[in-house]
Order: sequence, then structure tokens, then C-alpha cells
Amino acid sequence: MKSIVRRGESLSFAGKLSRLAARLREPMWQRYGATMLAGKLAGVGLTLLVMAAFTGVFFAKVLAADSTLKAADIVNPVNTAWTLIAAFLVFGMQVGFTMLEAGFCRSRETVNVLMECIVDTCLCGILFYAIGFAFMFSHGNGFIGYHWFFLQGAPETYESTGVAFLAVWIFQFAFADTCSTITSGAMIGRTGFVGDLIYSLGVSGFIYPIIGHWAWGPDGFLATMGSAGYFMPNLGTSFHDFAGSTVVHTIGGFVALAGAIVLGPRLGRKFKRDGGGPMLPHDLTIAACGGLLLWFGWYGFNPGSTLSAMDIAGIGRVSANTTLAACAAGLTAMVYAYFLSKKWDIGFTVNGFLAGLVAITCPCYWVSPTGAIILGGIAGVIVCLGVELLEWLRIDDPIGAVPVHGFCGVWGTLSLGLFACGKYGATGPTGPDNSAALNGLFYHGGFTLLKAQFIGSAIITLATFSVALLLMYLVNLTGTLRVSEEGELYGIDLHEHGIPAYPEYVISSIAAPAGLSRDLTTSK
Repeated sequence: MKSIVRRGESLSFAGKLSRLAARLREPMWQRYGATMLAGKLAGVGLTLLVMAAFTGVFFAKVLAADSTLKAADIVNPVNTAWTLIAAFLVFGMQVGFTMLEAGFCRSRETVNVLMECIVDTCLCGILFYAIGFAFMFSHGNGFIGYHWFFLQGAPETYESTGVAFLAVWIFQFAFADTCSTITSGAMIGRTGFVGDLIYSLGVSGFIYPIIGHWAWGPDGFLATMGSAGYFMPNLGTSFHDFAGSTVVHTIGGFVALAGAIVLGPRLGRKFKRDGGGPMLPHDLTIAACGGLLLWFGWYGFNPGSTLSAMDIAGIGRVSANTTLAACAAGLTAMVYAYFLSKKWDIGFTVNGFLAGLVAITCPCYWVSPTGAIILGGIAGVIVCLGVELLEWLRIDDPIGAVPVHGFCGVWGTLSLGLFACGKYGATGPTGPDNSAALNGLFYHGGFTLLKAQFIGSAIITLATFSVALLLMYLVNLTGTLRVSEEGELYGIDLHEHGIPAYPEYVISSIAAPAGLSRDLTTSK
């Protein structure tokens, strides 16, 4: 070796290059460099071999399964976020329902309403986790789903939506909770708390999800109706319910009707044909604000049912239709009620715009803004007629749950067969698919869609009412459905829950619980 650097000396960069060039010309340094290069290449190769062997032994199956999942189960973050936001809006409707029911009831029943709404929500959540979602939205047969109990074995996304499975679950739980809360509205003031828990278990755990599967399940017989090899194959179209005029509102409304019939009216309730009239609500401020909160929550209910933030045009159309139907119904209900009583009635007006919201829930994706106004305006009249019909039949429905949700749910479902404007088909994870647009009778579509809507609505309505009537009679046999006469006279809040809603003052003598005065505890 000729090029030796003395201790303490430092070569410049040019000197180092000159030294390297000199060494590369020497045989000994050439052999040394070749040995070093071969050793490093062997080390790198051995390391890669060990890594490949380790990965093959421990991770090959996981990676293979993961590649299969990613082909069909890629979570769309935008659509998932949109679905969750909509779910939170729908859940916020529980505040509106609670305020609406509490405001329209008597003050002596307020705590009972609060407890029923809160506990129904808690019970519904557990039931929908355990069995409800499986019955309603999993694959099975035309009548019931039978997978994913306790949410086990579920995929990353729900069907082809691209929405994370649990995001769809929370969205649909909020819908199920809505149905359960509708039911309690016609039964307030005389339902025992234990009886409420029992029938709520039947509604949230079985009636709503099983019957709902028929229309919304991936293989429900109404969802597949009109196709070759399925129910009524010659019909040519299936039953449609975009956001739940039938599945949520008709089911809830007719369960409420069954409960009101079995319970009978509240003590002291005197109907118009007998010279009386409805019992007065105790707080119309709370009731009206609750109705407006429901309206706000409906912007999650209807637009959120696209499950797709990518269908921007669909979301905008649904939102506009929802607004216009509610506005029209509120006005027509107000005017119709004025001709009945010569007064501008706040109760009819609130229930009017709620009726419009219920009616537009089914057809909101497929109708034009003009169609939304017309069908909403009709709903405002229907709800007034429905209230008068129940009054004539001597059925006590303190908040109008049956006319708003039951009767107007049926009307909204049928209205699709009349007002579907022939421009819109289906929403989708990446945008709308309008290749198979729906045409109603008024838009040169004939009676095909109207027949499908009538068949689906009739089947669900009759099945719901029949099963609910049986359920309510069975619960009544246990002696828990209706609170005792003594408890109702004493005040259901004090009797069932031990506290009034307003302990520091009495709003009026007719609203005061009898339990607040010893002289009134035995009065009727």
C-alpha cells in the first residue's frame, strides 16, 4: 500500500478522490472491495429471505383475506360521515317528540311522558343491537332476516352502500326509536309504566323490525315484489318507501291506534258527540317548540336516507320537498281548523306541518316541488279529518299520533303512485341512477306504481294493526297496561314516579294532580 495517511494529517476532498483512484488500481484493494461487496449483498439477501419466510408463515392468510375484503368492503368516508350526521339529526327528534307529547298532555302526566320517552329509547337501543337490526336488515327470506344477531359476523360496510356497517346501524336505530315513540303518543295519561315496557319490547324488538324487513330488507317480499320469481311477478314494479311513511310512521301510528283502543279513554274524557271535547294541553309553548324540533330533525330523516353524500342533487331535492310539504300542510290545516272553530288553532297547525312531513317521507326523492306542495296540502286536511274521526269514534288520542303518523303515513305512501314525476330513479353511493325513473298516474305512468303502493301499504297496515291489537290485549291481560283508577285519579306522575313535573306551582286547577289535595284524592 503506497498511499498511507500520516497520523494527524487530513486530506482534502480532491486528495481523497486521488487516493481512491490509486487504490482501485492495486490488486489487493480490488480483492478487498470485491469481498466487502459480496458480503453486503449476501447479508441483504439473507435478510430479505428471512422477512419473506416470516411474512408467509404468520401473515399470508390475513393478507389474502384482506385483499378479498377490500374488493367489496371499501368504506366510503364521505358517505359514512354524511350518514352519521343524519343519524344524529334523527336522534335529536327524540327531544322534539318528548316536548311535543309533554306539551300536549296534562301537567299531571308530564313526568310519565318524560320517563316513557327516555326509557323507550334505551330499551330500543339494546333490542336493535341484539335482534332488531338482524330481523330487519340482514339477509334471510322474504319475511325475516336471520343473520348478524348481536351485530356478530357483520361486514365492514352495509351491502353496496359503502357506508360503514355500524354507521348504518346507528342511523336505523334512530328510525326504530322514532317508531317506538310514536306509539306512546296516543297512550299517554293512563298507561302503566311496566305495561309500557312490555309492549315497547314487542314493538321495538319484533313488530317494527320484522314487518319493516318486508319493505326495507335486502330480500323482503315487498322490496322484491314485481320481479320474476318473487311476490306478484306480473306487477312490474316493487313497493317503494324512500324514508319511511309506511315503515316508520304507518307502523307507529297503527300500533298507537291499537293501544288507544285497548286502553280506552282517560278518566273524565268526554267526547264532542257526548257534549264534551278534548282535554286541554298544559303547555302549548313546549308542544309547538317540540314540533319545530321535529321539523329540524326531519332534515336528517329524509335527506339522510340517501346514505350518500355523493347524490348532491338528490339531497337538495329531498330537502326542498320536505320543506315545501310541511309548509303547505301547516297552512291548510290552519285554514281548515278555522272553518271548524272560527279560531286560529295552534294545535291543528303544529299537527298540520307534522302531517306534511310524514306524508312527504315516502315520495320525497321522486316528486317535484310542486307535487310536494300539493300532497302536503292534502295531508294538512287529512290530519284534521282524522282528529275529528277519532273524536266521533270515541278514541282518545291526546296528541293526534294516529291521524298524523297513521293516516298521513298511508296517504304519503299512496301519493307516490300519483305524483312521481318520471325523472328520478334511485340514489347510489357515487351518485343517482335515473335509468329507471318512477312515473305516477299524473305523469303518464298509469296505475302500475299506484297499485304497488296500495298493495304494500295495505299489507303492512293490516298486519301491523292486527298484531299490535293482539299484543295490547295480551299485555292488558297481565294487568299492567293501564294504571289503576285510583292511580289515574291521584295523578299518574305521583302514583307511578313519586314526583310531579312542577312541584313549586300549580298551572291551573283543572290540570293539578288530585294527589296534591287530600279532598280530591277520591274524586272522579
